[in-house]
Amino acid sequence: MERPLRFAMISTFYPPYHFGGDGSYVRGLTHALARQGHHVTVIHDRDAYHMVRGSDEPEPLQEPDGVEVHGLRSRQGSLSCLATHQTGRPVVHGRRIAEILSQGFDVIHYHNISLIGGPGILRQGSGIKIYTAHEHWLVCPTHILWRHNREVCDGRECLRCTLHYRRPPQPWRVGSYLDRCAEHVDAFTTLSQSCADRHREFGFKKPFEVIPTFAPELPDDDPPLDASAERPYFLFAGRLEAVKGLDEIIPLFRDGRCGADLRIAGAGSQEQHLRDLAGDSPFIRFLGHQSSGRLNASYRGARALVVPSLCYEVFPMVVLEAFRQGTPVIARNRGPFPEIIGKSQGGILFDTPDEFVAATRRMGTDDELRGRLSRQAQEALQANWTEEISMARYFELIRELAERATAGAESEVEREVATTF
Repeated sequence: MERPLRFAMISTFYPPYHFGGDGSYVRGLTHALARQGHHVTVIHDRDAYHMVRGSDEPEPLQEPDGVEVHGLRSRQGSLSCLATHQTGRPVVHGRRIAEILSQGFDVIHYHNISLIGGPGILRQGSGIKIYTAHEHWLVCPTHILWRHNREVCDGRECLRCTLHYRRPPQPWRVGSYLDRCAEHVDAFTTLSQSCADRHREFGFKKPFEVIPTFAPELPDDDPPLDASAERPYFLFAGRLEAVKGLDEIIPLFRDGRCGADLRIAGAGSQEQHLRDLAGDSPFIRFLGHQSSGRLNASYRGARALVVPSLCYEVFPMVVLEAFRQGTPVIARNRGPFPEIIGKSQGGILFDTPDEFVAATRRMGTDDELRGRLSRQAQEALQANWTEEISMARYFELIRELAERATAGAESEVEREVATTF
């Protein structure tokens, strides 16, 4: 680039006002851009966070130089989110968002926009526009293609499904409104080919570019676990929700069938249910929310990370965090995991409970197998999913979009703006 660029990141959630991987990804990308000398303005919706968490305020986080964060909050609170959910437009925050975007940006990058503005926000602002799908919201009102809150979706039953989730249907999804708003976006991206395929399968017309993701370095300031002093264990790290599949594997560990312990790091709405399911089994231990340093130690000590997700994930960052520590994965043969394991050779896939038990027993006792998968996982991380690789492809895409804009520019001024890239 001939000069530092101005980026706008638009996301419903941004740390510390967030619940999952999409907010962490946006922050990781934002900090990577700041390290390269670019200026990044983040716009996120605190109303959406407080709709779930109430009035509790999280501990503030420090942002580096070059990063400006606008956390939107309104007197309407949850009603602001409901208005966006129902109309597909930034009803309450639209004027403030337009005011921020009027400052002028080279690149506007949309992420999870479900409650900060819906499809209507794609019309706002000018510059190169990129949308990254962190879930399947463009084709699924519940985001995760988990139909009726009980099964993988293989065909649309959206009205009945939405009612099963006890959510109001979204009138804007009927007709061509989403398609018209999508015309304002220059490129749609995602983090796995699986996610791109699901969007095409469910009728989204725009093509997707797969941009390699990366896991930011986590601080490692907690003392490591002494794995030799305890029984072998497998680790689950993530939100404790039904779609994560713990209901299926906890019974397999509860009676010792897997030949090792299960440690569960994380919190969520299903925690008490899962604790009840585990009972007083000596083979299952709930760790609660873990600091980054302690989580690193937990990865290192584990025989493998288990990822039994029932729904279509996009690309869980916990996989790369485990790979960085040399920890292989045992993952369900669904979503991005065949792609990740195929590219890395850093784990084992399973389809059935019996296959899961067989995988844990192999990984728990075969040191040669685990050592080989560990090395392959770390090598694959360096070859495919680093910040350097991800940012190179990200800027390559921006250059391609800028060249396209240059070719289509109708005026001298437009050409001059486009060629600054």
